[in-house]
Amino acid sequence: MVQILPVPGPKARAYVERDTLVISPSYGRPYPFVMDHGRGSEVWDVDGYRFIDFTTGIAVCATGHSHPEVVHAVQEQATRFIHMSGTDFYYPLQVELAEKLNEIAPISEACQVFLTNSGTESIEAALKLARYATRRPHVLAFVGGFHGRTYGSMSLSGSKAVHRAGCEPLVPAITHVPYAYCYRCPINLTYPTCAIECVRTIERTVFARLTDPSQVAAIFVEPIQGEGGYVIPPREFFPILREICDKHGILLVVDEVQSGFGRTGKMFAVEHSGVEPDIVAVAKGIASGMPLGAMIARKSLMTWPPGAHANTFGGNPLACAAALTTIRLIQNGYMQNAALMGDYILAQLRKMAEHHRSVGDVRGKGLMIGLEIVEKRATKAPAHDLRDAVVYEAFRRGLLVLGAGPNTLRLMPALNVPKPIVDEMLEILEAALAAAEGQHGLA
Repeated sequence: MVQILPVPGPKARAYVERDTLVISPSYGRPYPFVMDHGRGSEVWDVDGYRFIDFTTGIAVCATGHSHPEVVHAVQEQATRFIHMSGTDFYYPLQVELAEKLNEIAPISEACQVFLTNSGTESIEAALKLARYATRRPHVLAFVGGFHGRTYGSMSLSGSKAVHRAGCEPLVPAITHVPYAYCYRCPINLTYPTCAIECVRTIERTVFARLTDPSQVAAIFVEPIQGEGGYVIPPREFFPILREICDKHGILLVVDEVQSGFGRTGKMFAVEHSGVEPDIVAVAKGIASGMPLGAMIARKSLMTWPPGAHANTFGGNPLACAAALTTIRLIQNGYMQNAALMGDYILAQLRKMAEHHRSVGDVRGKGLMIGLEIVEKRATKAPAHDLRDAVVYEAFRRGLLVLGAGPNTLRLMPALNVPKPIVDEMLEILEAALAAAEGQHGLA
């Protein structure tokens, strides 16, 4: 029997009230969880209530909360030195991490690395390098894509209007094209035609009518759209995209900020397609919660001179220490667990969907899993409020999940999540679905 917790408790309520006085209202908190501590896939709030965490700080804590080996690496480095700005000085950890990223990058050619603090900084670096290396002004991105909230990355994003509202003018010379969202085909075709036509729109519409391809520096794309709704394109999508880039001398920039570092059962999600990008932007799961990101590019593109781009805190030594340990753990079993547990969760969710008519689609790779919540399967009408109700009912029962896109619920647990925790999550999620459906007259 799934229990309902009396949350938020008094301490949590007090912190939420204090928060509203001093923290920006731009943060989008879906429920009043106030964290006290966490271990692995379990977290406790300030009132002592236990929760299963299937958010991992938005796909960041890849090895779970406070993994002892990651904690040890950070503590050990902190006793040596905490900061020495790698843009002006040298230190071994930056070199060692860059070597490791070069080794695991989904690019066969030798690469070089620019270290950052976050995903949006990695995207900004990629945008700047793409324009510099090609001397071309225009860039393409996809409807539904999310690349960050600073100006360049925000301009590339096509996820939610609220991210841009009141912030224009944006960075110019960026054109958005349809993504292969086959469940909701933007041009009303069926698979596999839909996937092909989405990519062909680039040549048939953009290049034919709007922008000469000789002026396009890069195409920015997520292998799996994250904030857009955990949308997975079919296998034809990336090979055709690579073909178009090669034909016109355009760089393929892959945003692996949310999908990278073992989350999909491979080190990088683009590896499922067999296609090599020219530039990769990473962050989130790279360092188990320490602020770190990277832009990895073919060495032949890294022609900019000293001073062209820099970052005071990027590649902080504590974060580099955490990243080297995180990558080792991912390679030595956690990535394999992500593939195994991902297959298990997907199979169980598809069985669950048979008894819950609000679940329109179940999709995912590894531990990057989405449930699209709808009013009716026949019409696929998005059920935004119902999705939010499921998220909140899960919280009341001790499970932390988040939404993505207009009406998708996403699951992004630690890569080492054990099966007993997964089974407990499934039990709570089913109860939350039933409760939310009952509130909306779908029981």
